[in-house]
Amino acid sequence: MNYEVVITCALTGAGDTKEKHSGVPVTPEEIAASAVKAAEAGAAIVHVHVRDPKTGRFSRDIELYKETAKLIRASGVDVILNITAGMGADFVPSDENPSVGGSGTDMISAAERVAHIEQIKPEICTLDCGSMNYATTAYVATMNMLRETAKRIQAAGVKPEIEVFDLGHIWQAKQLIKEGLIDKDPLFQLCMGIPYGAEATARNMLAMLDALPQGAIWGSFTISRMHIPWVAQSILLGGNVRVGLEDNLFIDKGVLATNEQLVERAKELIGIMGAKALTPAEARKIFGIITQKKVGGIAYR
Repeated sequence: MNYEVVITCALTGAGDTKEKHSGVPVTPEEIAASAVKAAEAGAAIVHVHVRDPKTGRFSRDIELYKETAKLIRASGVDVILNITAGMGADFVPSDENPSVGGSGTDMISAAERVAHIEQIKPEICTLDCGSMNYATTAYVATMNMLRETAKRIQAAGVKPEIEVFDLGHIWQAKQLIKEGLIDKDPLFQLCMGIPYGAEATARNMLAMLDALPQGAIWGSFTISRMHIPWVAQSILLGGNVRVGLEDNLFIDKGVLATNEQLVERAKELIGIMGAKALTPAEARKIFGIITQKKVGGIAYR
């Protein structure tokens, strides 16, 4: 069991959740405000996507990322900033010509996927291993794409959070480590129950834990109704936890949540289990993050 738990709050994600929950943050101001509330509730890390303020849908606009990061850093609340680098990898074959992308395709180069990371330099960013089938798209991340993104993340001085959705993704990450593209004490996020990766079962989770490289730091989450119970599952097996509106919209059955409510629920459960939720400063020590700058009292790389 893990007695010192890092809570990550995934604030908004990229899914079509705004149509289901009006409280999902969309604008940089809304996302930053939600990040502050999540941090005040006990989250050491906030995981950031951005959305188009006009449509509410996912966005890759670098200026939106820069504005959101600026607002969080200037808030005066200490929190570790974890920005996604997983956008721009969705492929849906055209019905007329399967060799080209059809409606729903959003494909960019490996370099473009991390351009905002190179400019903003958050303390953490995701390195999404793949490829895999989602519910409606294929996520494409070949080994050479992963090599380039890992190399660029490393050169920017940012710690990658290696998101893995299945056993083969861990194998890919270990190859990147072997090639020196990911530094020591790698940080993994086991993404369970995402259609169609590894199903969220204890047996699957144990198999993925057994495959992690020695010295790995890890956390885990799942989505929807098992979101909060999985907090306990992850802690019991020695991991950190992630909650937030990216992964689950409800605090109780039929009751829509806020990010801070989900963090509060996770922190409460951590306490009931006899563990404690770590501060951002404590999490930095465990993750081996060395801060270089401060803006508005907020440390970042």
